[in-house]
Amino acid sequence: MSSPIACHLPRVTIVGAGRVGSTLAQRVAEKNLADVVLLDIVEGMPQGLALDLLEARAIELHNRQIVGTNNYADTAGSEIVVITAGLPRKPGMSRDDLLRTNAQIVVEAAKNAIAHSPNAIFIVVTNPLDVMTYLAWQATGLPRNRIMGMAGVLDSARFETFIALELGVLPADVKAMVLGSHGDLMVPLSRYATVNGVPITELLDEATIDRLVERTRNGGAEIVELMQTGGAFFAPASATSVMVESILLNQSRLLPIATYLQGEYGLEDVVIGVPCRLGCGGIESILELNLSDSESKALHTSAQSVRKNIERSQEILAVK
Repeated sequence: MSSPIACHLPRVTIVGAGRVGSTLAQRVAEKNLADVVLLDIVEGMPQGLALDLLEARAIELHNRQIVGTNNYADTAGSEIVVITAGLPRKPGMSRDDLLRTNAQIVVEAAKNAIAHSPNAIFIVVTNPLDVMTYLAWQATGLPRNRIMGMAGVLDSARFETFIALELGVLPADVKAMVLGSHGDLMVPLSRYATVNGVPITELLDEATIDRLVERTRNGGAEIVELMQTGGAFFAPASATSVMVESILLNQSRLLPIATYLQGEYGLEDVVIGVPCRLGCGGIESILELNLSDSESKALHTSAQSVRKNIERSQEILAVK
């Protein structure tokens, strides 16, 4: 009898076993997308979470391997590395308030992960997301198609949710696109939002749309204020899993993704959310929409804010 052939199964490493990271591990395993390595600096925590997820396999009917570790060597050969590590927001804090602490965490995580998985595609989830993605891009030296931030998928899902709630329609019938930074200056594109192809401008008045746009911009803060002890994690994990799925299954989905721009939309040397095609090679292309003057101005204002925080973060890292 011949020896069994060893098959290579895709591996996704998640750096940070907090609520976003552990929920993402559950999503990836239970969707049967890949084996998962869950890494955290806290000894025992990722190991315990991995064991808990393993014990659910017979119930959830999948056979994905889930490993918890404190050692980057155990992440070797990953197809995708997702960085969720960092401090979460507390009530009254903006995403930018996290800059000083999370900059060092993300840079170290990116350098350690790329050393063991040089061919991986990186997805950054840590806030402030656009800045952290830029720092990880610098730290890894990766081409821009292989490093990106998860923001627009989440922000668009929030916009879609609020539209569906307002109209009392099925959320799956609502499609929306949110560009810009993952923060107060994000740019929800109302004229691209539809319900089964019907623009929301035909279904809602301007004042209502403005109210839903504002709620979308404050979607994360609203959850932080309600919970008091942390921020959102179910929806961010779901949004990240959509990106992981599009890469591993080569779906070439058109998604709003935080990416490094080199002239697109008139922007240079900044990470900002724009529509991208996402497949097995990472970002396959960037779609340049025909924005109105007000939309373009809002996107540039958003980018200017990100650029200022990039400069601040580099000053902080230089001091350290």
